[in-house]
Amino acid sequence: MACFSGSARFSKDWNQAAARHIGPRSNCPASMWNVASSNMLELDDIQHFLMTRPHALTARYEFMTFHNARGGREWLSGIVDKVGTAGAVKLADATDTRWVTVAFTWQGLRALGIDDASLATFPDEFREGMAARAKILGDTGRNEPQHWTGGLGSDDVHAIIILFARDVAQREQSTREYERFLGTCPGVERLSSLDLAAIPPYEYSHDHFGYRDRLSQCVIAGSDEVANPGSGPPLKAGEFFLGYPDESGEVPRLPRPEILSRNGSYVAYRRLQEHVGAFRDFLAQHGKTRDEQELIAAKMMGRWRSGAPLVLAPEKDDPELGADPLRNNDFNYKTMDPHGYAVPLGAHIRRMNPRDTATNMNRHRMIRRGGTYGPHLPEGSPEDGVERGIAAFVGCASLVRQFEFAQNVWANDPSFHELKNERDPIIGTQDGSFDLTIPRRPVRRTLKGLPAFTTVRGGAYFFLPGIRALRFLASGRGDSHD
Repeated sequence: MACFSGSARFSKDWNQAAARHIGPRSNCPASMWNVASSNMLELDDIQHFLMTRPHALTARYEFMTFHNARGGREWLSGIVDKVGTAGAVKLADATDTRWVTVAFTWQGLRALGIDDASLATFPDEFREGMAARAKILGDTGRNEPQHWTGGLGSDDVHAIIILFARDVAQREQSTREYERFLGTCPGVERLSSLDLAAIPPYEYSHDHFGYRDRLSQCVIAGSDEVANPGSGPPLKAGEFFLGYPDESGEVPRLPRPEILSRNGSYVAYRRLQEHVGAFRDFLAQHGKTRDEQELIAAKMMGRWRSGAPLVLAPEKDDPELGADPLRNNDFNYKTMDPHGYAVPLGAHIRRMNPRDTATNMNRHRMIRRGGTYGPHLPEGSPEDGVERGIAAFVGCASLVRQFEFAQNVWANDPSFHELKNERDPIIGTQDGSFDLTIPRRPVRRTLKGLPAFTTVRGGAYFFLPGIRALRFLASGRGDSHD
């Protein structure tokens, strides 16, 4: 992927594989092509999840299984009117948090009765599911699907419903209401659930390690959002939603029937446990002072925990810069830090968004959503054995070309950027045998034997249908069995 020969060669092979999975371009009917080619987003049909964030600080994920198609359709019929569209959520005020999001695995579409001919038109990676793609994603050792929790990784995961809420009290109220509704849906069962909430300090979004979040966001062409400096130009809608031209200028073939797939997206769900105690111990082991420890943390991420990028603040944290969306993402690598003296070549943000040091960058961008789960571990407190982490969704139009490429090449290729023995220090698969090189003058520093700071605790590939598709699924018009 990068301009360097090793990763570039891998990228070419991976893109060829992606082309085989995606299939030839669509010969769209004229009526559909006229809408798609105009780049006019159908905001009243697209679920809000990848377009607009609701006014919510908490959420609940419910993972569902359907014992029969009729029960699944009745369940969906009861919630479809609460699913927020991109248009409606954008216009909602801060007191309106009634929105839900719903998505399905391939097994879930099958359980709802979609016929085999239609199911066969979905891409191989979606049909196989995330657990079957574990080796491609680097989910080995403690990350293997056999260790996942809550039924994730099994064929029994058919759907997810996300309940958004303003605060914990409202989330609990929404959960009680959903419990009562679920009791009226025979044939539908909850496999597991996960509560999410912001953690202190509440002034800005951040993970359990303390890194500020939501700093580099894609902007979709056709929306009225304006990209912050450094975020790149708006990307074609077809990079994220099916039925629109992508960055190649063409419309990929849609899974059939069109009413099911148009305005839909694929989302990869990842539940990552964050080992906060191990992270703090590592910093203390390799940094003699608090300032040295913070610099190591910044070198692993590529930003200070305040969000200030090392390219713009290489020696000292600048919280004011980190909090300024007009400045905190406005940098490049090719001319401002070509050798990694500010941001190491293997740092998290440099691997997962190589910016101007990558080829075909716009074909690998993704939209990330999600939040933190588990209690905050106060500074200075020992590891308490309670699981905490992030539960994130990555939205895209091609799981192979976007999500799987990022996991396989950017996060886990040891020779990325012509490095020798490194993986992403934050989310890469670590087993104590990989390093992090920190360029500096006169002698570079190498942190050897990085431990795993995160562990995959679950995952799944979902399809996020449009509203018309949800009504189609609820109606049973694509039913092959009952």
